[in-house]
Amino acid sequence: MSAETATTSVHDFITKTVSENDVVLFMKGLPDQPGCGFSAIVVQILDHLGVGFAGVNVLQNDELRQGIKSYSDWPTIPQLYVKGEFIGGCDIVREMFQAGELKTLLAQEGLLN
Repeated sequence: MSAETATTSVHDFITKTVSENDVVLFMKGLPDQPGCGFSAIVVQILDHLGVGFAGVNVLQNDELRQGIKSYSDWPTIPQLYVKGEFIGGCDIVREMFQAGELKTLLAQEGLLN
């Protein structure tokens, strides 16, 4: 498989994942066992807000790990998507949470109880 084919199939997987799940976190590790502090912070924020989300472990596959960075044109992991839209990484999610913007966004999208 060529590198271009691999990137296309990874991007297809990412597109499918973000379109089938309202909230997706591409992260290192899994929600119940984050593989880095930055992923753990975003998981804690989402858990605190009580929003359900799909966690995708980018460490399971190097093509996925690189592919998510090119897909979003964002260099770091974790990456949060809400309703198919890229929100940001740990710092942006934390800032939005602290300002109340993340809760507002999730509420506007009908994702909070």
